[in-house]
Amino acid sequence: MSLDGYLDCPSVSRLRLSNDDDFDRVDAVRADSDAILVGAGTLRNDNPRLLVRAAARRQQRVAAGRTPSPLKVTLTATGKLDPEADFFAVGDVEKLVYCPSGTAAELRCRFAGLAEIVDAGDPVDLRSVSEDLRARGVERLMVEGGGTVHTQFLTGDLADELQLVVAPLFVGDSRARRFVDDGRFPWNPDRRARLAEVRPIGDVVLLRYALSSRFAG
Repeated sequence: MSLDGYLDCPSVSRLRLSNDDDFDRVDAVRADSDAILVGAGTLRNDNPRLLVRAAARRQQRVAAGRTPSPLKVTLTATGKLDPEADFFAVGDVEKLVYCPSGTAAELRCRFAGLAEIVDAGDPVDLRSVSEDLRARGVERLMVEGGGTVHTQFLTGDLADELQLVVAPLFVGDSRARRFVDDGRFPWNPDRRARLAEVRPIGDVVLLRYALSSRFAG
């Protein structure tokens, strides 16, 4: 995020906040994960591929009996998803879409052969989503965004670790997307998150916070 807490800028299609070294660090985190989750808004705005980029990391996963890239997961409240988005069209890995009960049947028709559609209640319940992923063998879930999903996981006390990278710039426009929305967060003046690591990466800085007893360090 920017120094003033934004994820993007409304005047450009995508604001580059990080640098190449940190993108490589994120790729390593992806390669160590069982699944990567983003919200439907991130799919619409950024069209991410959500694949491990480095060939050596993909090969290491395959050698360990895993798929080249982790399982892809998204959440949608409205069902407004593009079947031609890179999330669905790129990468020979399993894709899951968690959606409200009322949209499940229609999405199963639209995305037949592209993704598994999972009825996640109405509204979508993230604790149930997390439990379903665990039942599918997901032990390490990487949540990449966007802000709505960040807010839901954090206010729901469902995150074990927060990796926050701060870029040395200001956006200065309240129309831009913030890292999180308003909410009642478990970490507050009476319960402070534990800072586990501070690491400069070129001109950005990584802050890692332990949010639960399950934090792996």
